[in-house]
Amino acid sequence: MGQEEDLSFDYDDEKAIEYIKNYLPQELKEKFSDDELHYFLDLISEYYFESGDLEQEPDEDGFIDIDLGLVVDYIIKEAKKDEMGEFEPDDILFVVQGEMEYENFLDGEEE
Repeated sequence: MGQEEDLSFDYDDEKAIEYIKNYLPQELKEKFSDDELHYFLDLISEYYFESGDLEQEPDEDGFIDIDLGLVVDYIIKEAKKDEMGEFEPDDILFVVQGEMEYENFLDGEEE
């Protein structure tokens, strides 16, 4: 994730979902509903704020280190707890990576 202390002002959930859908491998494109993707985006944001990851000091390039495996684990645990279903870690990892790529895309637009 880039230099932002919080989610970008231009962040749009609908655009993020479309971006993620385009990012997903073909076999996953139809696997998740828009509602599930909205839910995952909420959990990703929740994880970033609760984990304190966004409060790290950025490196010299302006980036902070986020362990995507921990984000995936958090989503899987919360989805099970919320009775949203059980998801494969590899599938959720693609969603998390797609969301991160969307944020990188937004960062690139701002420059």
